[in-house]
Amino acid sequence: MSTSTPPSIASVMSLGGRPPGSRREIKIIDTTLRDAHQSLWATRMRTDHIVSMAGDFDKVGFEQVDLMAPIQFDVAVRYLKEDPWERVRLAHEHAPNTRFRALIRSKNIASFDFLADDVIEAWVENLYANGFRVIGSFDGLNDIDNIAPGLIRAKELGASTFGAVSFSESPVHTDELFVAKALELIEKADVDAIMLKDAAGLLTPDRIRTLVPALKEAIGERTLELHSHCLTGLAPLVYLEAVELGCDALHTSIAPMANGAAQPATQDIVRDLRALGYTVNVDDEIIDTISGKLNAIAEAEDKPVGHPVAYSGLHFMHQLPGGMLSNFHSQLATAGLSDRFDELLHEVARVRSELAFPIMITPFAQFVGTQAVMNVISGERYSIVPNEIKKYALGYYGTLLAPIDPELHAKIVANGASNIALEPTPIAPMLPHLRERHPNESIDLLLLRAMFAGTQVDEMQKTVAAGGNADEIPLPLLDLIKAIHQKSQTGRQALNAGNLRISITKGENENVA
Repeated sequence: MSTSTPPSIASVMSLGGRPPGSRREIKIIDTTLRDAHQSLWATRMRTDHIVSMAGDFDKVGFEQVDLMAPIQFDVAVRYLKEDPWERVRLAHEHAPNTRFRALIRSKNIASFDFLADDVIEAWVENLYANGFRVIGSFDGLNDIDNIAPGLIRAKELGASTFGAVSFSESPVHTDELFVAKALELIEKADVDAIMLKDAAGLLTPDRIRTLVPALKEAIGERTLELHSHCLTGLAPLVYLEAVELGCDALHTSIAPMANGAAQPATQDIVRDLRALGYTVNVDDEIIDTISGKLNAIAEAEDKPVGHPVAYSGLHFMHQLPGGMLSNFHSQLATAGLSDRFDELLHEVARVRSELAFPIMITPFAQFVGTQAVMNVISGERYSIVPNEIKKYALGYYGTLLAPIDPELHAKIVANGASNIALEPTPIAPMLPHLRERHPNESIDLLLLRAMFAGTQVDEMQKTVAAGGNADEIPLPLLDLIKAIHQKSQTGRQALNAGNLRISITKGENENVA
């Protein structure tokens, strides 16, 4: 491994340009339609939003466009009452030249518990059948055995594959560990690319300067992608440092769906890469067009936009995803314990350490956070143990990176549900039973039923069949139009919003233009 240290980004910029010879092309993988709205809009970007912008995305020149991961299926079914598979098909139809990519979460996809192997395989096959030609997977424990089978099946079908090396900060998450996991992904699944996945935005310029060279030397000619979030304010600088060290592709989002809890802004990163002499083949004017549409949606539907945040050292202690912090505030307020929020954050860090440092991404962030809340509220640590924590300690979700203290392990096992077996057993195939119960349903619906319990899929179907449920999906601009129409007895009413003009004439001949 080379020990030479390249000049820092700051020193290069201060000298007025790029270092000699750095003219290679850097690929941009867009996250606007997937992780950006997951981070900023609680995953509430609807299918009509995506379709309205798909034609523009088709012409930008992105290497790939990230479209679906488990949470996009989850929110579509449970909250938006939309068919997520139809979203996939419409996106491909309206952007036929775009390489959309899909991400799989280990063996649990959209649930917290692991699913049967036949469901995982069928999920991959259905992703491919519905147009995805780039498919990847990640696991919160970096247990490659959990994700290799799905990646192997995707490659057999003809998809390009990527495996995630999920980043975290802890005594066990060393550069050597991450390199070993990347090599294991190549050995067991022959992935085409390695994605360094920093879901909590923990990477620093110092860490990236050791990690990227180590990964590049290990993976050879395979593509190295970097995916991070702006939660500490460091991600834009980390991205530029990573490119200087050999990173091939960056995950960015189009502002205003950037910064904050989301990825660095495409516009800013592209500008800085070009200033350093790199080639970035994207169309700036079309990106600006998409940016305008995103701003219009945000304004019309009262959705937040991302803003740069100040550096926060506290984030490195608890490592929680942004959305969980607001949930904690709500849970403690309900229990009358709002004044103990800081105590909870310290308890999160302590629980994570005791549980062998799981990476704070789904589902383990939720597991650790729930146990921390129970410890704080109950007053006696681990007197109440959720089922998921007991299963985690027993190895149901994969091999832990370090042992749990024997005394604590015994307490978790004793205070967890007694019906959880001490040894995980293979999960029986699920699709035969689902096909028996729903003999006339498509594989789309059967797979959704494997993910979502109760009547959630049925409720989604009813809403889709009824043409959507506007009552559950706030549309402030539409509501305003309706209000103008209802209050006007006769005559003409007009509404101007930017480039949008709506006029209503009420009388013998009503019209909306």
